Amino acid sequence: MANKNHIRIGTRGSALALWQTEYISRELLRINPGLRIEKIIIKTTGDIILDSPLSAIGDKGLFTKEIEKAMLDNKIDLAVHSMKDLPTVLADGLTIGLVTQREDVRDVFISHPDKLYKTLDEVRNGGSIATGSLRRKSQLLHYRPDIKTVDIRGNLNTRRKKLEESDWDGMLLARAGVTRLGWDELVTEILDLEIMLPAVGQGALAVEIREDDNELASLIRPLEDTATRRAVTAERALLRKLEGGCQIPIGAYARQDKDILRMDAVVGSLDGQRMIRDRIEGPPSNSQALGEKLADMLRKQGADAILAEIRASDENDAKS
Repeated sequence: MANKNHIRIGTRGSALALWQTEYISRELLRINPGLRIEKIIIKTTGDIILDSPLSAIGDKGLFTKEIEKAMLDNKIDLAVHSMKDLPTVLADGLTIGLVTQREDVRDVFISHPDKLYKTLDEVRNGGSIATGSLRRKSQLLHYRPDIKTVDIRGNLNTRRKKLEESDWDGMLLARAGVTRLGWDELVTEILDLEIMLPAVGQGALAVEIREDDNELASLIRPLEDTATRRAVTAERALLRKLEGGCQIPIGAYARQDKDILRMDAVVGSLDGQRMIRDRIEGPPSNSQALGEKLADMLRKQGADAILAEIRASDENDAKS
């Protein structure tokens, strides 16, 4: 950290990314009133390529790589990410310096403003639901095999506009992002975790810093939420063990209940026909080991075969 009174924060330019950065800035100023904070907007690959599904353009660091490079080049001091966008293996020299308290992890259904649906169950047979996530698509098709899914990209404002201008029946989004943008009134249903497990890290924010920046690490430490850190550590350990990026249908949710960490996870096929789901619990201090063990449990039940098929399909698509 070049100057303990001046922090440069790298951020994407979307409304949600700017909200997240503003939130961390406010919290830092609350505990360090004399701090000067500079925000530097950085475009990432995921922001630039908007005409292809995420699964077709690779999934490692789509929304983080350029920001991480700026940090390693000492152009910024820290970056604020949605935890679910952060690869399970960080660039050498970088670390997660802070994990904030988690928002609601659940996904939501937002029906088309001209339709009268209040729940997924009410959507007509053969109806169309938009989502940019293979995880949501897989679990949605498992729950409603008759539904047609439509791929949707772009930031939340773009997605809302696309829905309004379409003939789709609705779309699925993370509740945390919807709430942060003040759109709770658009939500027609909060999806039960039995129907839809969230993405790894969903609802949590990660502050990434340089590994050797001990001064900055100390400065931001008071904002750390230990229970959320343990939960996302377990989830990220599971994802890493399954070798899954953000564009593979894996859902996971860990939470600390007093002195027990409970975790559910699911791996599904792209068509939703096969769904492997299991759970584990144990001491919160063993979060990483619990995540790895649950990954092994899923693999023994056939998760490896499902993931291998998806990767082979991606490779064939890339060649064609």
